[in-house]
Amino acid sequence: MCDQDILDGMATLKGGINRRQFAHLGVVAGAGATLAACTTTSDAASGGVVETAVSFAAPGGTMDGFFYHPATGKHPAVIMWPDIAGIRDAKKAMARRLAEAGYAVFLGNPYYRSAPAPQFADFEDWRANDGFAAVRPWMAQNTPEAIMETVRAVVGWLDGQAAVDSSRGIGTQGYCMTGSWTIYGLAAVPGRVKAAGSFHGGGLVGEAANAPVNMFDDVAADAHALIAIAQNDDANAPDDKVALRASADAAGLDATIEVYAGDHGWTVLDSPVYNEAEAERAWANLLALYSQL
Repeated sequence: MCDQDILDGMATLKGGINRRQFAHLGVVAGAGATLAACTTTSDAASGGVVETAVSFAAPGGTMDGFFYHPATGKHPAVIMWPDIAGIRDAKKAMARRLAEAGYAVFLGNPYYRSAPAPQFADFEDWRANDGFAAVRPWMAQNTPEAIMETVRAVVGWLDGQAAVDSSRGIGTQGYCMTGSWTIYGLAAVPGRVKAAGSFHGGGLVGEAANAPVNMFDDVAADAHALIAIAQNDDANAPDDKVALRASADAAGLDATIEVYAGDHGWTVLDSPVYNEAEAERAWANLLALYSQL
């Protein structure tokens, strides 16, 4: 997971895509703009993607985030939780790309109980300014019970949106510390959340009854999961994938559990260990997962 040891190993690395490169590539429309609704250019088939800054009541505070969806029609919903550095341009680009693929995507602030987004300009800002010290008390607010309460509130909000096809299941994806949130999401609202994508997720395996690995019995019979493990996380905890596989099989959960040839953070655009080839493979597998919604 994204702990101090992983951070220390990334400290001297340079990589990923920075804010200037985002602007150059045009992958983030309106980067740095004030929080307001806007329509961004998409492919011809989707006819454009609508991006809206949103907020609504949720347990413990006011949830804030961004909602992305094709300009017309109803679409399966996806809850996207960012990694430890929170909502920023890299995560907005990823949410927008998913909306371009035909989904109604809520990009939520995982720290809403403590601080509105954004908390950091990008991953480098988090890394260079002792982000751990800032987020540690915020993370403490997100107990398994609190996360599940939050997911229920987000699902309720999504099902009230005109762009959401509520006859289809909801997907959820998370990165780093929120990789575990995807399993909590499956268990929190099994009647609605049907697919979970966890990427280099932390905290999936533990002895507690509410550790994600021990909650597969609580998900829907028709749920699906993609658990994508970083190679260095696997090297540090090689038995985790074995425990996850055994638990999924015992519960009858359709789960793909795989170690990728990328280090912790390899899927995230502004990560210093971003691995484009493996990130694209993970993205393709995510879309295949969501095609079952």
